[in-house]
Amino acid sequence: MPFVIEGWKVVQVDLTEIDFDALTGLFANGNKATAAARLQASLERRLEQMVCLNPRRMDYADKLRDLIERYNAGSKNIDEFFEELKKLARSLTHEQERHIRIGLTEEELAVFDLLTKPDPELTNSEETAVTKVVRDLLDKLQRELLVLDWKQRQVTRAAVKVGIEEVLDAGLPDVYDRVLFARKADDLYTHVFNAYQGMGISLYTAAA
Repeated sequence: MPFVIEGWKVVQVDLTEIDFDALTGLFANGNKATAAARLQASLERRLEQMVCLNPRRMDYADKLRDLIERYNAGSKNIDEFFEELKKLARSLTHEQERHIRIGLTEEELAVFDLLTKPDPELTNSEETAVTKVVRDLLDKLQRELLVLDWKQRQVTRAAVKVGIEEVLDAGLPDVYDRVLFARKADDLYTHVFNAYQGMGISLYTAAA
């Protein structure tokens, strides 16, 4: 079951498929504001968890925020707002299944997206090379670098940062120039710091 992390305590959250039929029925019976509010709340909670697992999903959170702001500003009526919320909900389901379609785990997809979004544009062979880098990096982190309390000591934090750079340098295609390389390495270190506690404990093991 999906989850939320509160100070590394796992809180189970039921994120079964939204019952669009029930919400649509509620909406059709005149409870439009209630139906829209419930769907909005469900999407906000769902997105909080999705972004926690994969920072590159922030675009979806931005879409929801923009939709809410436009509705509150009066540029959309409640019928339009509700339909766009349903459309966004379906796109989130599609996004949550993307790692399966491309043959990655949720954990691997987060690293892959950090390396490939919003840039650079990659050929198929370059994507294959990046996928190998993703798996090599996660293996090195778990086997060698993410020791107990690694975030508490400067020497172990530095080792993780250097380890990330070494794996990227060994495997990333030439399309990653020096500036892009540095940005991607920094993004990955931030992600690892936020998502991994060490000794096999992470957001992804919590989700298993």
